[in-house]
Amino acid sequence: MQIILLERIEKLGFIGDEVSVKDGYARNFLLPNKKALRANDANRKVFEANRARIEAENAARREEAKGEAGTVEGKEVVLIRASSNSGQLYGSVSVRDIVDALVATGAKVSKSMIVLERPIKTIGVFDVRVSLHPEVSVNVKVNVARSPDEAELQSKGVDVIDAMFEGDTGGFTEDYDPNAEPGEIPADLLEEGEAQA
Repeated sequence: MQIILLERIEKLGFIGDEVSVKDGYARNFLLPNKKALRANDANRKVFEANRARIEAENAARREEAKGEAGTVEGKEVVLIRASSNSGQLYGSVSVRDIVDALVATGAKVSKSMIVLERPIKTIGVFDVRVSLHPEVSVNVKVNVARSPDEAELQSKGVDVIDAMFEGDTGGFTEDYDPNAEPGEIPADLLEEGEAQA
């Protein structure tokens, strides 16, 4: 389907561009959210008549987003989650979790602004992009840890999983006797009565 964009869409085009997209994407997302118009003669005339107003509104929203970017840029939020000893979370960190944590710090964000490349399923510090406007995006750090102490270590750059296994030398170690027969019990482990027999 041919459409006329009413705002910049990432990987698609800028305001006024006439592009071809799949019918479902246009019908279910772009047209209902007023991000585009069907490309026909009547809509082209309407768009050209209102082009200056649309571009001015977009510029005003962009400036407002740039102002809000200062309150969001570089923030670090800590999310405490249960995980296995290897650092795998029981579940994953969702967009809603990140939004709730950012809103608690005073940022004005919504779920649609968070760009999560892939789900967060391990503990660690992750960079997450927040798109405040199609032309304004900032990064925030999401620190996923099992405890506040662990989160503090991670924010200093310590890999807590490696640090946990670094001091671990293993549990039980057995003395090695190169002259022993396979299955033979070492003499110091035999009880006195067995050793004399």
